[in-house]
Amino acid sequence: MANFHTRSDSFPSQSHTVVKSVEDQLCRLKSSEAASTSSSSVCENLDGLRALHEDISNLIQLSSIQQALSHGQGQEFINEILEGSLRIVDLCEFARDIVRLTKESVQDLKSSIRRNKGETASAVNINSYIDSRNKIKKMINKYAKNLKSSNKNSNKEATSSDCDLTAIRTVLKEAEVYTLTTLKSVLTLISGEKETSSQRSWSLISKFTKASRVHSEVEPESSIKDLCSLNISKSQKGMDMQNMLKHLRASEMTIQELEEGLETLFRSLVKTRVSILNILSH
Repeated sequence: MANFHTRSDSFPSQSHTVVKSVEDQLCRLKSSEAASTSSSSVCENLDGLRALHEDISNLIQLSSIQQALSHGQGQEFINEILEGSLRIVDLCEFARDIVRLTKESVQDLKSSIRRNKGETASAVNINSYIDSRNKIKKMINKYAKNLKSSNKNSNKEATSSDCDLTAIRTVLKEAEVYTLTTLKSVLTLISGEKETSSQRSWSLISKFTKASRVHSEVEPESSIKDLCSLNISKSQKGMDMQNMLKHLRASEMTIQELEEGLETLFRSLVKTRVSILNILSH
């Protein structure tokens, strides 16, 4: 992690307050990343990212920053920033879809158990749920592979001797890395996988976000412990339905929190992207 106070001094003085707010958010995210990776901390990180990107949007709207980005080498940075912005917006939207599908499958199985007064769930309903879980995992793995493929075409980074532009880029790249890492943890959490296959799949995203080498890696075993009950195998068809219903209810509450966090983060990401695009139109 770069030295925050040194970087603040690189910005125009009028932007110091906004930059300080951005850097405070980055510091908090760094601290939380080193702590627990449970669902509660992931939800907290989503809220922290929302606040971070709102501050970044305010930073970009400063006239001094817009002037630096709209002239000379700033144009190269705009293209790089837009690429990064598109990556995290797309990943956040994908995460929203995955969480929504997971929520729907959990609700369908809950309804099936309730229709039978909590005593049982039909083999058809359980098989449908298992198929849905497998489909979700395949979607996540496929997306991770696509991220690896897209990274091959996006390795070039803009360089500049302008310290203001370099400072802006550093802040935005760090924000991008934290956002990608947190969204990665959301999908690891929702996949409910403990096996090393999950680790191998997500290593693709680790390669995609090479800048995340300076941060701690998310450990699947610790991050998914409270949603691993989502994975119901065919051998569990005879399990106690009341116990299954209890797990599904708890999982649904976590999923709801993730859904709300992703929705507010998505809006903040879009707002930031609009701020960047507005520079090009002026």
